[in-house]
Amino acid sequence: MSATGLPPDLLARLDGLLGPGGLLTDEADCAPFAIDWRRLFPGRPAAVARPSSTAQVASVVGLCREAGIALVPQGGHTGLAGGATPDASGRQLVLSLARMNAVRAIDPVGLTLEVEAGCVVQAVQAAAEAAGRLFPVSYGAEGSAMVGGMIATNSGGINVLRYGMTRNLVLGLEVVLADGSVVDGLRALRKDNAGYDWKQLFIGSEGTLGIVTAAVLRLVPRPRHTETALLAVPDPEAALRVLAAAQDGLGDTIQAFELISRCSFDLLERYAGLPSPLPPSPWCILLEAGSSLSGLRDAVEGTLGEVLERGDAVDGVLAESKAQAAGLWGLRERITECEAHQGKSVKHDVSVPIPAIPAFLEAADRALAEGAPGTVPNVFGHMGDGNLHYNVLIGPEHDSAAINRLVHDVVDRFAGSISAEHGIGQYRVDELARRRRPEEMALALRLKRALDPDGLLNPGKVLRV
Repeated sequence: MSATGLPPDLLARLDGLLGPGGLLTDEADCAPFAIDWRRLFPGRPAAVARPSSTAQVASVVGLCREAGIALVPQGGHTGLAGGATPDASGRQLVLSLARMNAVRAIDPVGLTLEVEAGCVVQAVQAAAEAAGRLFPVSYGAEGSAMVGGMIATNSGGINVLRYGMTRNLVLGLEVVLADGSVVDGLRALRKDNAGYDWKQLFIGSEGTLGIVTAAVLRLVPRPRHTETALLAVPDPEAALRVLAAAQDGLGDTIQAFELISRCSFDLLERYAGLPSPLPPSPWCILLEAGSSLSGLRDAVEGTLGEVLERGDAVDGVLAESKAQAAGLWGLRERITECEAHQGKSVKHDVSVPIPAIPAFLEAADRALAEGAPGTVPNVFGHMGDGNLHYNVLIGPEHDSAAINRLVHDVVDRFAGSISAEHGIGQYRVDELARRRRPEEMALALRLKRALDPDGLLNPGKVLRV
């Protein structure tokens, strides 16, 4: 073995294959690839391979398979579950897709865009906007997150309510399998029932079944009019009634419906100097609607007037400009940053049936008060699609794993999911094994063994094999 933990002959072959700058072996150069965004899972890569083409990815995978070296695919390194971090053995090769960042083609009439896996999500959004179209996946890390990671984790974000998860926006994939073979399914078809829809296996698989190298994504028409409002509501039950009123009055123009707790606003004011534009309230809703038809503002004003008159909302502000709308979204997007300034927290990315949200919150708060006194829930998220970030602010005396189990126990009672959009990674791998039905875990293991029989693709993520 070399100092990097790789066999010297493999190191030489990788270096020759990838060319100048394509293989990083110096510890300082590899350090940015060694730890997750939350700094919970420090690792030690043997080296970092930086291919610039699908052919190079396939060759790297083939060489590593011959040598029995595990690979950890990595994109923008913005995940929240430790899914793209190597272990501490110094024997896993990080495979960074960052140099494969081209937008290959865009079709504004067919509403498709072909892109490489290392392209930053924000660059995809910009390319769509330049063509007068919209790529609707949007979340706080979009300026760093890459398409490959977006697909590998089946990212959600603020617009799932209207446009669905990433899975709904992928038409075709190019994937390198564990044996180094390339499967090209880059078809720009809305309707294709010819055989198995195999791409669905790789969306959300977190690089454990194959490595996504390119994709055909679905675009949508860009709404000409957007309205954004912040509403104060007394409780989650009232928030549900506001959602129902918005569904009745605004229909499928609703793009986002976010629930934000008072705790989140307290953190924003304390650590970012960003006070709420509304008087203090236990809960707020951030609502956004978009349409290319006229009359949207009148419809939004009518809906807001209705819920205010009924008392479901007690105050509100409707953005008068794009800058004001961006300011409202800036509040939502900086909650996680401000939470980090507060100190340690136990993060939960959960989903429950939408009508069950108020009862879930009541049960989870009660479970925390009884089982982990002194903790503080910081709740925010995508109420319109049932996904809440039920994060728990803790002190040094609290047991993170016990709090994790406590909250997930409540999620189970409401037939929910312990990962709505962030993925399993390392962070939730044991919890998944504990909570999924044995038959489901057995099926997942069969898929893993069929597609990665040597267990060399992102080991330790999603499943412990």
